[in-house]
This record gives sequence, structure tokens and C-alpha cells, in this order.
Amino acid sequence: MNLTDKMAYLRGMVDGMELDLNSTKEGKVLGQILDVMQEMTAYVTDLQTQVDELTEVCDLLDQDLGDLEDIVFEEESDDEPYCYCEDDDMEDDADDDEVLYETVCPSCGSTINISESVLEEGTMPCPCCGEMLEFDYSDMDEDLEPEGFDVPIEDPAGE
Repeated sequence: MNLTDKMAYLRGMVDGMELDLNSTKEGKVLGQILDVMQEMTAYVTDLQTQVDELTEVCDLLDQDLGDLEDIVFEEESDDEPYCYCEDDDMEDDADDDEVLYETVCPSCGSTINISESVLEEGTMPCPCCGEMLEFDYSDMDEDLEPEGFDVPIEDPAGE
């Protein structure tokens, strides 16, 4: 039995007792109490309806958020981990006149920006997968770019 049914049952009991709710002091008090309870029942019923609707909306939002998380973090579950390898710190640390080269990690396939100073060191770990990358271009002509590297990203002459 819900609250509305209980209120209707109570109202029916008072009506069945044939109490005079208008002439006696006790009857007037009981009538006012029943009226207040009737209003409270309507208010609580309305609140329960609103809570049920909000709960349904929250459940839908939770499902949508779960779907969105699956889409955003889906790449982590693939064979290749998600990695954004263009390290902003490396670009900020590089001098404005330093040339940056772009290469692809043979292990994870991520594109990485590398400065000449890193190339001169000869090795560095991939910022995405941690695989140690080795750079050896000592046997190449000076006019040619190191093997596996694209055209420089920045030109120090500003051209």
C-alpha cells in the first residue's frame, strides 16, 4: 500500500466513524490534520515522481558516459597503446634555431619529433613505448637526411 492509498484509507475510516468535523473542537483539529496530511501526501507523491524521473536521466547519462569512455579509451585496449608522442616539452626545450626531424618508431609506429642534439647523441627511448631508438647516420652524405627521417620541421633560416 503506497502513501496515497494509506491516506485514502484513513480518510475513509474517519468518514465511516461519522465524526462531526465541523462542530466539536476535536473534530475541527482532526479535520485540519487530515487536510494537512492530504496536502503532504500530494507533495511527497510529486517529489517521488520527480526523483524517479531524475534517476532515469542519471542512468541514461551514466550509460552515455560509459559509451564515451569506451570510445575515448578504446585505443588503450588495442594492440597498439595510445600515445601522443609529439612531446611539447622537447619542443619548448629546443632552441628556436634548432632543426627538428620527424621519424616513426619502428616498434609502436608513433610519430616522434627529434632535435639534432638527440640525433647526435645516437640513442633515445621512444616516449610512447619505451623502445630504445638508435640513430646511426655516420656513413651518409652530408647533403642527405638520415635514413628514415622526413624533411625538417623547422628551418633555422626561417624559409
